[in-house]
Amino acid sequence: MTLTASPAAGAPLCCPRCGFDLHLPADEGPQAAALLKAQNTIADLQAQVRLLNQKASAAVDRWADYEDELAALRATTAAAAPQTPPQSLASPTSTTTTTPRTTASSFLPAAAATRLSAFLSPHKTAPAPLAGLKPHPTARSGSAPSPRPSPLLSPPPPPPPPPPPLTSPTPTTATTEDLLEALSREQALRLDAEHRLSETSREVEDLSVTLFEQANEMVVTERRARAALEERVETLEKREGEKKRRLARLEGAMERIERVRRLLGPQAGGGGLEEVGRGAREEVGGKEAAAGIKLGLSPESS
Repeated sequence: MTLTASPAAGAPLCCPRCGFDLHLPADEGPQAAALLKAQNTIADLQAQVRLLNQKASAAVDRWADYEDELAALRATTAAAAPQTPPQSLASPTSTTTTTPRTTASSFLPAAAATRLSAFLSPHKTAPAPLAGLKPHPTARSGSAPSPRPSPLLSPPPPPPPPPPPLTSPTPTTATTEDLLEALSREQALRLDAEHRLSETSREVEDLSVTLFEQANEMVVTERRARAALEERVETLEKREGEKKRRLARLEGAMERIERVRRLLGPQAGGGGLEEVGRGAREEVGGKEAAAGIKLGLSPESS
């Protein structure tokens, strides 16, 4: 920040740009201090404007250098690139005509250039005079410095034409043939896959039908075997019951024989006891034969 020295006592004060008289009476101390402060602020702003002008000029110079380097590189690339037939360069040339403009404007956009040129151009309107001040007699209305032309307003040099492509485009016929061949291959693969899918589905259906039939046969066989086993178990249970009843009758007959033997005692003859036992056995045998006839069994099987 640049500070200006305060003017000497008694010397008239005037603005260096507009020429207004800044001399104040001696009794207006606070107003004079404020005016000096404003003058210092104006000087600082002017110094900042000069610094920004220098930076903008340096930026424009760098941008011009970049444009020159880019033009040299493009010229070198165009000279080193091989020459191709005109018919192969028709479409690439039409597609790359807009490339130089976008490349040139990429360094400094148009809006930024406009704002920078407007900022660098000096103001043509003079500031309003302060209250209680009169213009300096030596100042002239046309003493304002003339605006300096901005370097950004001059159009940049046109860039060289873009280099031709290094490789020629692929023929359209070859690409179409490749696409048709790939399409036919894909269709053949799809048909093969659909055929395999139909065969697999048919095999799965056949296997499902076979499995269901076998399962039904197994269920029917198991039910038949279970019914036969239940019938056999029922028959065996009936036989077991008959045997238990016959055994109970035999035990009852033996008890009666024992009671008769105890009643007769040792005085009874052996012949009478044998007759009683024979009669009991005949009675039991007759009952067993009757029970076997009812069950449909022979006495030997029981």
